[in-house]
Amino acid sequence: MTDVGIVGAGAGAAAAAFVIDRTVPEADVTVLEKSGGLCGRAATRRHDDLTYDYGANYLKSDDDRVVELISETLDDEGLVEVTEPVYTFDVDGAVSPGRDADEHKWSYRRGLTQIAKRLFGRTDATVHRRTRVETVRRTSAEDAWELDDADGETHGPFDRLLMNPPAPQTAELLRTAEWDDPLRETLVDAVGGVEYGSVWTAVLRYPFELDVPYYALVNTDKEHAVGWISREECKAGHVPDGETLLVVQANGAWSTEHYEDDPAGNVAALADHAADIIGDDRLADPAWTDHQGWRYALPEAGVDGGPVDSARDAGLYLLGDWVAGEGRLHAAIANGLDVGERVAYRI
Repeated sequence: MTDVGIVGAGAGAAAAAFVIDRTVPEADVTVLEKSGGLCGRAATRRHDDLTYDYGANYLKSDDDRVVELISETLDDEGLVEVTEPVYTFDVDGAVSPGRDADEHKWSYRRGLTQIAKRLFGRTDATVHRRTRVETVRRTSAEDAWELDDADGETHGPFDRLLMNPPAPQTAELLRTAEWDDPLRETLVDAVGGVEYGSVWTAVLRYPFELDVPYYALVNTDKEHAVGWISREECKAGHVPDGETLLVVQANGAWSTEHYEDDPAGNVAALADHAADIIGDDRLADPAWTDHQGWRYALPEAGVDGGPVDSARDAGLYLLGDWVAGEGRLHAAIANGLDVGERVAYRI
């Protein structure tokens, strides 16, 4: 039997675990996730009768394998599609119809976290939540990997180790890893060189409907404090009829500057911006709010593939949107499928 360890339970990790379990059912897969949830930044929350995706906004159908996985291989019950278009706005807040692509914009009635839940649910993987990995160790005697968590428990040994956290967190785990190999430093330099943009998100609820023709607004010139505004009521089952729930995401510069500021002040500022952009003063006074800061939200480029490829000879695999080189949910899933196939091929 081959033992596979996975650090992080993001969408890429879920896809990899699914492929490994499906291809090599005798493999024993263990997943360690530091948070209480699954699917990483494709995150969903519920409040009373609200369901909202407050990280990634939807799954784009930009990869044939991902489309087949979501619409055919997995159970498509509760899969919903946003049909309204995405418009654009500029630094002055002027809104214009955008070039809405032909791709689907998918979520689920119960939110995007359903992707990871359904993928892991089709496997025999053991998923440990609220388990923060602090030490990665290469065991020379067994030529395998072990992981120590924050509670002092050791997991492993693993014949294959997959690492799914954002690049800065993966780089730190590699930097402190007990692994005597020159490749470790090369990997640290490569992974640590992936730059990220932060995103600070406000969620705003209103007891009225907006009369607008779009699902979302995206800032195309990257000069406005707000980068994205979307309407969760465009996703079936997310918002009660007659209400509005906006997800307002600040751009990278604003998010970095205000990341540690008072959340109430940040929410108020983003609500004011939303009111100005959409042209409705009522939006400055939401009935209920939520918020979330994503320090490592969007990779700005991919990692150097050479060291990542070389690490596979040691049974170490890195995966995620930052490995794919595109900070989108479909890219993370597609990369997970690729990594899962590579691991299965070597078992």
